[in-house]
Amino acid sequence: MEPFASLGVSAPVCRVLTTRGILEPFEIQSLVIADAIAGKDVLAKSRTGSGKTLAFGLPMIERTDLTRKQPSALVLVPTRELAVQVVKELSDVAAARGVRLAAVYGGVGLADQARKAAKAHIVVATPGRLQDLVDRRMLRIDNVKTLVLDEADRMLDMGFQPQVDRIVSHVPREGRQTMFFSATLEGVVGHLARAYTKDAVLHEVESKREVVESANHRFVEVKGGDKVATLISVLEAEPGTAIVFVRTKRGADRLAHRLTKEGVNAVALHGDLTQPARTRALERLMSGKAQVLVATDVAARGLDLDDIAHVVNFDPPGDDSSYVHRVGRTARAGKAGIGTTLVMPEQQADISRMAARLKLHEEFEDGGMEVAPPALVYSSHRGRRSSMRSRPSRRR
Repeated sequence: MEPFASLGVSAPVCRVLTTRGILEPFEIQSLVIADAIAGKDVLAKSRTGSGKTLAFGLPMIERTDLTRKQPSALVLVPTRELAVQVVKELSDVAAARGVRLAAVYGGVGLADQARKAAKAHIVVATPGRLQDLVDRRMLRIDNVKTLVLDEADRMLDMGFQPQVDRIVSHVPREGRQTMFFSATLEGVVGHLARAYTKDAVLHEVESKREVVESANHRFVEVKGGDKVATLISVLEAEPGTAIVFVRTKRGADRLAHRLTKEGVNAVALHGDLTQPARTRALERLMSGKAQVLVATDVAARGLDLDDIAHVVNFDPPGDDSSYVHRVGRTARAGKAGIGTTLVMPEQQADISRMAARLKLHEEFEDGGMEVAPPALVYSSHRGRRSSMRSRPSRRR
């Protein structure tokens, strides 16, 4: 029996997967699909790029009741780009079973989007726009039987919990299957996961360390003060589609313009762009007309591009999790990739400590730089200095 068929996937869907060259399930798919097809609630801890879209998408499609005239399945995602990409990823397998899909996100007309969503079996939506349609009574979700929260941790990071809570309150609790996918199930995310699910089966795909292990992590010292020249040399040394992360929207525009002027075809992606402009930028990247996407963190959240060969931190990540998220844009779906961080002299100490915390100290030292000792702070207790990392907490 074929691997997907043994998990309960139907013959028409298996044929489509074979046509696409998908012959063996990824780990998260092997763990989740059978339980999800059986109708169980699922909690899945798995990073972006691990194959989770098919992990929840195939069971959702297999369980769809084609006789229903209103949406019976709902997938919540953090960004409009991810909504579009999930629909694209599932469109051919859905068509094999006669299942209709629709994407719901901001930046386009309400009426046309609502009409398409109302006729779909499965709606893939961002929380803000979906809540708008529900509040305006342009779309009903009270017949939804399958609810999926994809990249739930990102939705919370982006401040969508109030909208998500309201949306979930409109979806019937009784008889509902809920699948919750997140890179972490700790803290607030874990509390939300337990609140939304019932007797859920937990599946975790763990890496040996927090960062993407299939990526080659590099730290490059910027010498001579010309950071853009260093970036260009890094990009030229490693051909392939790249995402370059910057801190600000204006910085994204400036760097994309500078790179293009220097002969590197680049496009910017940030929150001030209209939806058509964002779509054009991604289409240029995916078609090969642009080599580099210069993006801010917020703009890149939820991007699900499988062919990113290289991620470059032009501006340093704000914290450890930002580094993990950024570099997670490469080395996806079983492919290799490179994550490069440019290090200015005044940034070396902070970035070296981040590298040490992420167990990348050897990679940092390979860049010709030394890992700094743990940061020291002045304790208010008798003015003594102590390490932030080693000082034990005291309860009084």
